[in-house]
Amino acid sequence: MKLTGNVILITGGATGIGFALAESFVRLGNEVIICGRRKSKLDEAKKKLTNIHTIRCDISKDQDRRLLYRRVIKNFKQLDILVNNAGIQRQIDFKKGMTDLKGKDDEIVINFKAQVQLAAQFIPLLIKNKDEAAIVNVSSGLAFVPLAIYPVYCATKAAIHSFSMSLRHQLKDTPVKVFEVVPPMVHDTELKGRPVQKSEISVSASEVAKAVTEGLKNNEYEIAVGTTKNWVATAKRDFGQAFLNINT
Repeated sequence: MKLTGNVILITGGATGIGFALAESFVRLGNEVIICGRRKSKLDEAKKKLTNIHTIRCDISKDQDRRLLYRRVIKNFKQLDILVNNAGIQRQIDFKKGMTDLKGKDDEIVINFKAQVQLAAQFIPLLIKNKDEAAIVNVSSGLAFVPLAIYPVYCATKAAIHSFSMSLRHQLKDTPVKVFEVVPPMVHDTELKGRPVQKSEISVSASEVAKAVTEGLKNNEYEIAVGTTKNWVATAKRDFGQAFLNINT
């Protein structure tokens, strides 16, 4: 995959993995667009990376996703790479019924539905590329073995994994390549709505970005980062035991 001279759109690009990817892609000589729902975070990102483009967009809203598409096709001559990075993670106890679901952002919409609809919107544009283009979907090690305290998050990431496989097959005869990024816990991100604490199994957002650029360059369609390399292999070999290990 060519990693320079591209126009790249990153959802959730103002913080965490998304911003680290923006930094990496800018250094490689790409034109980068980031979107996010918090203007303050977009402004902070713009101060750090003055040559990026920012679009305020809440991808959980249909009208915002449509507006995002219209602004991209209006203001940029092409789109080469779509990075579906935005996501949230919530701890939910279903023994409490609706209590843990009420008043919280919808993980299904943000983590899965929005990614699917953005792919559907932008694929006809990406296909127009004469050389090559890409969709990069960020899933999780928890897509392969769920951690039961995050039941909806894990289910949405498993759905992203399945979706990426199917999409890759559908697009195999087009210029569009489909990559899946499988990070472990990332300690300098706000996935849970607050900063994640550093641990022995966590990695930095910059480590994820480095793995992604290497994976794209080498056409590694499933980019497992850090501890997820062994984790994914173990899950595929003995899912039952892996599930017990993570949940006990």
